[in-house]
Amino acid sequence: MGTSFSFQTFPSMETDRFILRKTEVRDVLDLFELYSDDDVVKYTPLLPFSAEDEAWQEMNWHLEIFAQQIGIRWLIEEKSSGKVIGTCGFLHYLKEHARTDLGYDLAPSYWRKGIMSEVAAPIVAFGFNSMKLHCIEAKVDPSNAASISLLSKLGFKQDSQLREFEIEKGNFIELLVFSMLRKEFIISQTR
Repeated sequence: MGTSFSFQTFPSMETDRFILRKTEVRDVLDLFELYSDDDVVKYTPLLPFSAEDEAWQEMNWHLEIFAQQIGIRWLIEEKSSGKVIGTCGFLHYLKEHARTDLGYDLAPSYWRKGIMSEVAAPIVAFGFNSMKLHCIEAKVDPSNAASISLLSKLGFKQDSQLREFEIEKGNFIELLVFSMLRKEFIISQTR
């Protein structure tokens, strides 16, 4: 399989419209704005941010998961404005099992513009090509139709449903599990 990504230097990437990069101090207000939106945190365990300190905590979490080699969270910076409009990346990376979870969020004013497809595709490719992953999973609330559509467009397949899997905002929630295997990714790249 070769040597996988070493987590020594944060991997920046670019798409046609966006820069995918590491969290920086200058991003705190954009992250606060992003995560203070009810619609952004609707399908997450987070409550809307009410204080800038929460954005600092989120930024520190981005840096910690990378330092601990258990995840990579890219900020999505719009090239034309320099504004951070969302995040996308990997959580729960298990090197010994060559697997991770994909997660993402995006400011509502940017929804339905093909943005998450544009940025998630190179991130998935990074996972298989640079991290040498065998499997990437994504867990999605069954009522999150946009996320289900995105995962299908990216080539993920639904594996299962986790019943009353975790508590979010005081309630047990169901989650659908989607995944993509390395061999499926390779086949998709030849089309």
